[in-house]
Amino acid sequence: MIFKNLEDIKKLSLKEKKEALMPQHRFKLYNGLHRSNMMLNPLNLKHLNRLDSLDADAVTLNLEDAIAPSKKEEALINIAYFLSHLKRTKSEIIIRVNPLDCGGLEEIEFLKDFCFNAIRISKVKSQEEIEKVLKILPKEKKVHISLESKEAFRDLSFWMLDSRFERANLGVLDLLADLDLPQSLLKLNNSTIGYILSKFLIDCKTIGIEPVSFMYQDYKNIDEFREFCLWEKSLGFKSKACMGPAQVKIANEIFAPNIDEIDRAKEIIEAFEANSKEGINGFMHQEYGFIDEPIYKDAQNVLNSAKI
Repeated sequence: MIFKNLEDIKKLSLKEKKEALMPQHRFKLYNGLHRSNMMLNPLNLKHLNRLDSLDADAVTLNLEDAIAPSKKEEALINIAYFLSHLKRTKSEIIIRVNPLDCGGLEEIEFLKDFCFNAIRISKVKSQEEIEKVLKILPKEKKVHISLESKEAFRDLSFWMLDSRFERANLGVLDLLADLDLPQSLLKLNNSTIGYILSKFLIDCKTIGIEPVSFMYQDYKNIDEFREFCLWEKSLGFKSKACMGPAQVKIANEIFAPNIDEIDRAKEIIEAFEANSKEGINGFMHQEYGFIDEPIYKDAQNVLNSAKI
């Protein structure tokens, strides 16, 4: 926990919190596996107080649709206050701001000098919005987006940007609404949902950013959440948005690197590089069959994904 006792924090006014902010305070940022991405409401101080001990690989502090307009300033100050006192974390810290024309730009300007991994922009429709944020943020910070509009769904594969544009999160409920499609389609193995997931994933991969699958909101239905994770993994996803620790535990398990696949990749890389030194880039392996450069590249991807 960041603070041993939250009661004193709860008594502070917004003015008092603002006076205690430390934008230059720094801690070591997490940069490891990304299997789970848990959303947190910054109005809940108990949740913020656990930022140093959560099991999620990434934590998104949400300033957008879960926060009423009258509470957005309080949520913003809470984030800045806890980041000012955080000493360590096991998770990436991501801040989801409002759409840029609905307060998002001001939120980014206020937060940009605090310590965190990335800003996530909501309701993105154009590449220009991302470019605006890249210009504002310090060079070490990344930009993520919530893909929730039909414009972004149509155009994402053309958004070739700075490498700091790192990740896209599929907001499937907002996207379905914008496409005038019913949420009742959101079922396992539904063909339309399968197409949306597949297009989103391939478009992200085409421009070199990471795709994160959508948040499953029926948090009590753990069995179906697991089935969605397994389906998404079979499509090629490596991470999923999560609502609560129970979903995080499942996502971390399902999207964890496979030890057998890692061992296989290491052996393939070793064999290929040994043969390549002899001028042989295609050969039969006793255990893994024919190995050539595409097989070698796939093995490298396996190790890169496992952060090895």
